[in-house]
Amino acid sequence: MGEMKKELMELLACPVCKEPLQLRVDKQEGEEIIAGSLYCPRCQHSFPIVDAIPNLLPPSEQQT
Repeated sequence: MGEMKKELMELLACPVCKEPLQLRVDKQEGEEIIAGSLYCPRCQHSFPIVDAIPNLLPPSEQQT
């Protein structure tokens, strides 16, 4: 997907239920979100953003 930027939020949806995601920013450089998470209030799943890359794999496929 490339770099995570706030303007991508309108394109992203939960991979489980397809609902809009909420963004939580822990670290940002300019327009790029370096660390944080994407959260689905409907499913209550959280998807990490690490090194500006969002991990949108469904929870059953994420490595712990």
